[in-house]
Amino acid sequence: MESNVNNISFNQDKSCFTASMDDGMRLYNAEPLAEKTRLDVDQVGSVCKVAMLYRTNLLAVIFGGKHPKYSSNIVQIWDDRIKSFVLKYVLPDKVLNVHLCQDKIVIVLRTKVYVFTFPNNSKLMFQVDTRENPLGICQVSPSSGKNLLAVLGHNVGSLQLIHLSKVGENKSSSPITISAHQADIACMAVNNQGSIIATASEKGTLIRLFATQNCQKLMELRRGTDQAILHCINFSKDSSFLCAASDKGTVHVFALRDTTLNRRSAFAKAGQVSPFQQYTSSQWSFCNFTVPAECPCMCAFGPGKSVIAVCIDGTFHKYVFTEEGACSREGYDVYLNLEDENDF
Repeated sequence: MESNVNNISFNQDKSCFTASMDDGMRLYNAEPLAEKTRLDVDQVGSVCKVAMLYRTNLLAVIFGGKHPKYSSNIVQIWDDRIKSFVLKYVLPDKVLNVHLCQDKIVIVLRTKVYVFTFPNNSKLMFQVDTRENPLGICQVSPSSGKNLLAVLGHNVGSLQLIHLSKVGENKSSSPITISAHQADIACMAVNNQGSIIATASEKGTLIRLFATQNCQKLMELRRGTDQAILHCINFSKDSSFLCAASDKGTVHVFALRDTTLNRRSAFAKAGQVSPFQQYTSSQWSFCNFTVPAECPCMCAFGPGKSVIAVCIDGTFHKYVFTEEGACSREGYDVYLNLEDENDF
């Protein structure tokens, strides 16, 4: 199936996702799957990425693709209630990522991250310098009560943590730095509570979890032994589980609370020393499922013990899992073929 989807992005509680496309953008309810908003290229142009503000009518739009309506250094806020752009941010360089919070907007450039007050009387609060960040890597904890900002650090494999609730205009709390990997960070996620951050490097073999309060490494999860590109990492709402999707076409599910569920090598179970200790000491996923290989997808936890994977080829996958490691498909659809339904 041919698709012109440039990006998939979930909202903060993973109840909705957006598809940014060369011919506009679409907004979907995730469970049950339903198209809620469709904006064509005449309204918004080609779209590179869209960020939602929870389940509200406000969307932050980054432009790009074949027919952009605005320059790539502009972020526009779309109000879906009145079907119009209502706020514009002009940045000094190409915008790579954007996040919306209840009272702030975070805009990511190649070597800087800007934080503005939002949405009323919006103005710049502060900016953070980062190392080269061509992927626009940045995360904000989903909880509206404790917004933790995670951006790349200045050194290879490092990241900076900033507690946005402690930041006032024209000043910022000193960032906390974590040295997470020996290679550049390629993917990361913050849990709902803002207490744990998960990171993966460009090697894509390991996912490391750190406590945001004291920067202590909590555990190390192994996706595999072959290098891979991780497209997505996500926590479950209560941080009991973590899912990850890569270009290998596999979505892995790890247990974080009851880690005895995770697989370990036969060497580790027997208490033996292996010549491949770096592989045998890690925790492996206790269940997984496959999606189209080498097709970027975003994964997130749905109701109960379920995982949703939305791919840029237009396909939607829902799997349910058990703590015993069984994983079965409960839903499949082509979201691009859905008809527009009523608004929220």
